[in-house]
Formats: sequence, structure tokens, C-alpha cells
Amino acid sequence: MTDIDAPAPGWGALLGGRNGVLALALAGGVALHAINVYITTTILPSVVADIGGIDYYAWNTSLFIVASILAAAVSPGLLERCGPRAAYLLSAVIFAAGSLACGFAPSMAAMLAGRVVQGIGGGFLLALSYAMIRIVFDEALWPRGIALVSGMWGVATLVGPAVGGVFAEYGLWRASFWALAPAAIIFGVMAALALPSRNAVSGSSGAGGAPMLQILLLTASVMAISAGSVMEATWANVAGALAAMTLVALIAVIEKPASRRLLPTGSFSPRGALGAVYASMMLLSIMVTSSEIFIPLFLQTLHGQTPLVAGYLAAAMSAGWTLGSIGGAGATGARMRRQLRFAPLPGLIGMVMLVILVPPGSTGSWLALAPLCAAMLMVGVGVGLAWPHLLTRVLQLAPEGEEAVASASLTTVQLFATATGAALAGMVVNLAGLTNPGGAAGTAAAALWLFGVFAVAPLLCLFTVRRAARSNGDR
Repeated sequence: MTDIDAPAPGWGALLGGRNGVLALALAGGVALHAINVYITTTILPSVVADIGGIDYYAWNTSLFIVASILAAAVSPGLLERCGPRAAYLLSAVIFAAGSLACGFAPSMAAMLAGRVVQGIGGGFLLALSYAMIRIVFDEALWPRGIALVSGMWGVATLVGPAVGGVFAEYGLWRASFWALAPAAIIFGVMAALALPSRNAVSGSSGAGGAPMLQILLLTASVMAISAGSVMEATWANVAGALAAMTLVALIAVIEKPASRRLLPTGSFSPRGALGAVYASMMLLSIMVTSSEIFIPLFLQTLHGQTPLVAGYLAAAMSAGWTLGSIGGAGATGARMRRQLRFAPLPGLIGMVMLVILVPPGSTGSWLALAPLCAAMLMVGVGVGLAWPHLLTRVLQLAPEGEEAVASASLTTVQLFATATGAALAGMVVNLAGLTNPGGAAGTAAAALWLFGVFAVAPLLCLFTVRRAARSNGDR
């Protein structure tokens, strides 16, 4: 990359002809995974009311995320053995099978098994979609391709709760899972018809096997912090967080001499551009995840909104992410680097606004809610402006021969950040008094501490993105 602002190809180059079929299929696979996340969140109360298993309510999300992380981490091997066409179609079939298993589940144990299968298929779809962008599109189209794929999470935020809510309203929660199966097959077939049978991109081999030790340690770190976050004792919260940090540090030590890698060489270097890119991705993902989870609760308890309205107001954050991604994906050269350096600033301003506006509560009038929506939109826009370029930077900065690992790492890091952000957010609000003393006072204290603590994420990101925006040669 040079300092010359060469004009990037427009959206027509990505969405026209054969590229358009590929883009639709890859985006559709990610949309299915994302919509499934929000559908499941919406219908879970109906599920446990029907088949029981309230004690394992949270496991539906935890096991799904862990399975997705595992699948994303081993996806280079799948791509190497099967080739793009067969790998993507197989992933769609696995996801469809898991969806059908969930739909026919007679018990919570069967439901959890189906969620694991779904997570494996979804993790493959996510990771392979990013990998396919690098394989089938010209490099100039990578930011727009990544923006389109990432933007599907915003679409899912709008579609998922509505679909899940309609099925749950009529007592047809099983049908919401069944409907995902044929859709997955359709998008899988579309991609298979357009994708090459073998990977012709140099340096994309996933040979050498999966880094199972690092994958197991990463999974253990997610489980450690998740387990610690739901404990009532403060020492257990801290112990879970420390255990997770220790396991991640151990991964960094193992990765240095490893021939089978979880992340590209240089990813754990605090002074390198690649390490700064991953740090920026983690910080931005954690900022959004930590906030998005509890905003519906805060809006209902402190601002008098119904669950449906609160859920859709909270979607402003995902909508901002999508708008920022789509609107900023065309930046190149010096303009892109300036955009990347200042992208976390709207997120920081939005988080500070949430600190000020959410805890006091309101009557729920639109005059009071409008600034809240603007704050959430700003948080999302800050992430969206940076996200396509951060992910493109990973693909550009990856050492030669580690391109497949770099592609898979995009999903692995994002899912890990999501799980970590959710666990840390749960820890903060519990310590702040969400459950004890609880009520409006406890919820207000939880909101104050949550947004205050996680406002540090975009502040730190202002420093990491400066290093992430350096020239390609500075790894």
C-alpha cells in the first residue's frame, strides 16, 4: 500500500456479475449464522417453557460460541482438504443439520447437542466467508467484501428478533430452526456453483494440521472467564478473569516457536502493526458486546420501554456498525489511514454519552430516548469505520505462507472477543449491584459502571489503531 489515494472500485464491481453471486452467497451464509444467534436469544424462553432445562439456559450461547471458535480455528485444514467449493457446501450442510436437530429436540440435552453442531457449521461459514473474500476477489475489493459480510450482523439484529418473536408468539419455536435449514442449503449451493473447486491462491495452504493445543487453551480461557462471571463471590470473578489471562499468555508463549499456528507470526508482538490490528479488533468488539447485551435491560428497567421496543432501540448500535462499514469501506491510501486513526473517537464519545444518559433513567419519551439512540449509533459507527480496514490489514500484513491462518483468525478473534466481552460485562454489572441490591438502584449502578469501565476500550483503541495503520512493511 502506498500513500497515493488510488480510487477504490465501487460497489458495482463487487455486486455485479459473477462477483455479485459470490458476494450474495458469502454474505448469506454469515447472515444465517448471525440471524440464528438473535432468533435463538428471542425464543429461548419459549424453548425452556416447552422442554425444560432452565438451569442450562446460558449454555445454549456458551456452547454455540465455543463450537464456532473451534470450527473457525480448524477451517484452514477443511479448506485445504476439500477446496473452496466442497468446504463451503459441507459447512452449510452441517449448519442445516444442527438447525434441524434443534428443531426436533425433545429435551434440553438434545437441544445443546444441536447447538454444538450449529456452532460448528456456523463457525465454518464465518471463517470460510472471510477466506473466500481473499481467494475470489481482487485485493482492491477486500474492504468492500468484508464490509458487506460484516454488515450482515446489522441486518441480523433487525431480522432475527422479529422472526423469532413471530414464531414464539404463535408457539412455533421449532419452526424457526427448521426454516434455517433450507436457507442454509440454498446459500451453500449458490456458493458451490460459483466457487472454484480448488484453491488457486498461493500461500493459502492449511497443511500441517490444526494447532489443537492452542485451540484447547483458547477454549479453556473462554470457559474460565464465563464460569467466573456468573459466580456471586468477587474472588471467583477475579479468579476466572486471571485464569483466562494466564491461558491467553500461555498461548502467546506456545505460538512463538510453533509450526502449527492459531494466529499469524507477529500477532502477539505489542510493537508490531499486526499485533496492534488484533488489539484494536479486540477492543472494539468488546466495547460493542459489553454494551449491547445489557442495553435492552437498561431501557426496560430505567426508561420504561417494552421488551420489543427496547430490543429494536438497542439495534441502533448494530445499525451504526453497518452504516459505518458500508460508508467507509471505499477509503484508500492516506484517507484510509486517517479514517482508521480517528474511527474509535465516535465510539468513545458515544460511550461517554451512555454513562451520562442511561443511569438516571427517564420517562421513556422520544425526546429523552433520541440522545440515547444517537449515542448507540455513534458507538456502532466508530466500529464500522474501522472494521473493514482492520480485517483487510490482517490479510495484507500476514507473512507469506500464513494467509489461510490469517483468514481463519478473523473469525476466531471476533468470536473470542465476543465471548470475552459478554463475560466481562456480566462480571462488571454483577459486582456493581445488578442483582444485589437489584431493582432500579442496582440497575442504575450497573449501567454507570458498565459504560464507564468499557469506555476505556475505545480510548485505548485510539492508540492501537495508530500503529495498526502503519505501512505494510512495518509488521
